[in-house]
Amino acid sequence: MSESGPPEIKPHWDATKLSQSEMWTQKRRLASAMRLVIERLVPSNAPVDELRRAADALERYAEALKDHPRLRDARLYGESANAGDVGAFFDQSPLIGLANPLAPPLTIGQKDDRHAHATAVFGSAYEGPPGSVHGGFVAAAFDEVLGFVQSLSGHPGMTGTLTVRYRSPTPLHTQLLFEARLDRVEGRKIFTSARLEADGVLCAEAEAIFISFREGGMKKLAEARAAREAKLQQASGSNAEPRGNPQ
Repeated sequence: MSESGPPEIKPHWDATKLSQSEMWTQKRRLASAMRLVIERLVPSNAPVDELRRAADALERYAEALKDHPRLRDARLYGESANAGDVGAFFDQSPLIGLANPLAPPLTIGQKDDRHAHATAVFGSAYEGPPGSVHGGFVAAAFDEVLGFVQSLSGHPGMTGTLTVRYRSPTPLHTQLLFEARLDRVEGRKIFTSARLEADGVLCAEAEAIFISFREGGMKKLAEARAAREAKLQQASGSNAEPRGNPQ
């Protein structure tokens, strides 16, 4: 990372594919607000009455959400490795999804046909050692970034092995830079590597081997997911049909 700061990364996925609807705009807004609540709640010493009122309001809204249909759309992928197209729509991803409050979120961009880079800022909710990002979240971030770069092979798969070497604590509230590389492909195995820096200091390195899907493998996962979604819809008590492409 240069002294001038991290590079400006343009996300490679097309975030406008579905987000032209007002629903996605408001989901992103709500997710952003929830991230801010989480960031401020974790270290907060707010009075009990205020916390009680907030919890009551959130519980009421959580109950209200049960009456709405669950999304069911094949284009809503959780990670680039599953999408095949690295430009697919990822708003629900737990790591890069703008509509998912669990996501930091990471911003990932393609540099060329074998390299990618990413940036992220992890807040208070991700703390492990004092003032530092929990190592599990570092590993998850590596898995996402490497999952993106392995997709550039044209035959994406799922993580087989992920090895992380922690070199120094990864600081919270700091712009982090990931640099990832597609190293080589041997049959169904895709070899990748990456490094993580904060203000020019090496925090961690990672290597991963991804295994390309066999024919029909992704279809089986999608079918199993659809079956689980049907059970969840039934268990929620909602009579509304699962929603496909939101308008």
